[in-house]
Amino acid sequence: MTDARFTTEGGPALVLSGEGERPAAVELVGSRARVVGRLTGRGRTWRATLPLRAARWGGPELPLPTGTYELRVADAAARGIPAPVALPLTQLGTLRAELEGWTLRVGPPMNPAYDSGEGQDALERRYATRPRTGFENAVFFESFYGRNASCNPLAIDRELTRRAPGVTRYWSVVDLSVAVPEGAVPVVEGSPEWWRARGAARLLVVNDWLRRRFARRKGQVVLQTWHGTPLKRLALHRPGFDPRRAAAVVRESRRWNILLAQNPYAARILGKAYAFLSRPIWVEGYPRNDVLASGDGSATRIALGIRPGERVLLYAPTWRDDREQIVDFVDPAALAAATDSVVLVRGHSRTLLPGRDAEGPRVIDVTGFPDTSRLLLVADALITDYSSVMFDFSVTGKPMYFLVPDMEHYRGELRGFYFDLAAHAPGPMVRSQDELVAALAADDRERYDERYDIWRAKFNARDDGHAAERVVTRILDQGLIEP
Repeated sequence: MTDARFTTEGGPALVLSGEGERPAAVELVGSRARVVGRLTGRGRTWRATLPLRAARWGGPELPLPTGTYELRVADAAARGIPAPVALPLTQLGTLRAELEGWTLRVGPPMNPAYDSGEGQDALERRYATRPRTGFENAVFFESFYGRNASCNPLAIDRELTRRAPGVTRYWSVVDLSVAVPEGAVPVVEGSPEWWRARGAARLLVVNDWLRRRFARRKGQVVLQTWHGTPLKRLALHRPGFDPRRAAAVVRESRRWNILLAQNPYAARILGKAYAFLSRPIWVEGYPRNDVLASGDGSATRIALGIRPGERVLLYAPTWRDDREQIVDFVDPAALAAATDSVVLVRGHSRTLLPGRDAEGPRVIDVTGFPDTSRLLLVADALITDYSSVMFDFSVTGKPMYFLVPDMEHYRGELRGFYFDLAAHAPGPMVRSQDELVAALAADDRERYDERYDIWRAKFNARDDGHAAERVVTRILDQGLIEP
């Protein structure tokens, strides 16, 4: 029998112990994280301690992301090592865990009293009937439904910290594996603290839909930054009119007070797509792109383990409505070998939880990397399809390649476009990996110089490195928070 127990000494950990020769290795392997156990004992017994936390990209050690992990004991089957004794769901401070056979399940540190439909209904009722007292001088930030602390909210947080250091900053997170900015307070989605912070903050800065029956209090302000200039149709403009979806779109947009747009084109599209026609739209460029105007990617290269002088290709496709995981149009290891490059694979935020890290020689899966802008700084070239990342990367002036083998299906059936990408793309459009490799080798970027200039004039005129400064100035000047 293999014994197992959870411990919180020195931080949450899973401890295994067994009899006989010590195994060569014990690991926890998940879709986005891996932990190697510390082994002790050389006689009749052995013990493996597996910390339930990990550090990635040179960042701090944080609790493991929510998910399922395979417990691997080297040569367990060959040596007859039995599965460990099951452990029930256990609160371990910064996370919850349960062990069943060779499977470990990890979740956020939610009180079981609230981790149910009934419990959440109770918190929602408390939130809806809370006393109408004053607000905290606080900002509630949320990016991509709490999957990371990134995008425009992160850039606004940084500038706000510099200009108004006394403001309390709450960050909505799916669990405590999400790193938040220094000095900020993480609040786990669905927890009592999360409900309270969302209702008490004077200002909310979000980049996607608000959920769980959010009701804006009188005097509370929601700044919706959105998360990209749209190529693909969205909201009321999506194919296949559905009255229920249309009603949901309008209901959501009524929760917002202010909408941020990267450029006049995006302001026009977003205003119509979300029926946001009589409220202010701030056209200030994207704060998340400030770093692209003057930033240095050397620290990120070091964090990713990229050697000096290596060519870096960033593959960043958008998500598909008809599949959960990243598209498989690229073999990243073969692309790295064919182009003598390091290939960074960046899945959309919607593919983070259901997906698994890509692997291979000179391949780095950066889907879980917290800040896309830092990846754009590092990349020597971008490979994308219909993702709004194209409108951000063009700030750098570096070459872009558009791999679009499913363009007819995507444009005609899944989403549709606001403009003809083929007529305006500031880089080659290819249909296969072979064509992509040939285009990268040809390096005929001068052919697209005129298109690139027109593109940047239309979409990046306000991406001058000072967007966050302008947005925070408006926030302070309008008294949305107190400095």
